[in-house]
Amino acid sequence: GKTGLSRVFHTLIHSRDGFIATFRGEAAFRQLLLLHALLMAAAFVLDISTVERALVLVVCFISLLVELLNSAIEAVVDRISLEQHPLSKNAKDMGSA
Repeated sequence: GKTGLSRVFHTLIHSRDGFIATFRGEAAFRQLLLLHALLMAAAFVLDISTVERALVLVVCFISLLVELLNSAIEAVVDRISLEQHPLSKNAKDMGSA
């Protein structure tokens, strides 16, 4: 396999591809991006402390990461089968929670 900087470079390419796929395929992710862009801009405009600003930014990034993970879970469940199944519903609901 790849090692060193080559591995890092290829990891970044795969991450970019996943981000683009999520952006194109998930309306909820696009909505969150817009909302968080507004929240992050507000964090720099509002008169808040550096700690509060950092907390706003961290929470925004965590929320986006969780949505990416949820989208990945949904993609895997849909890849396995599109039929209605209680376990599939549970996996998607748990990811959403």
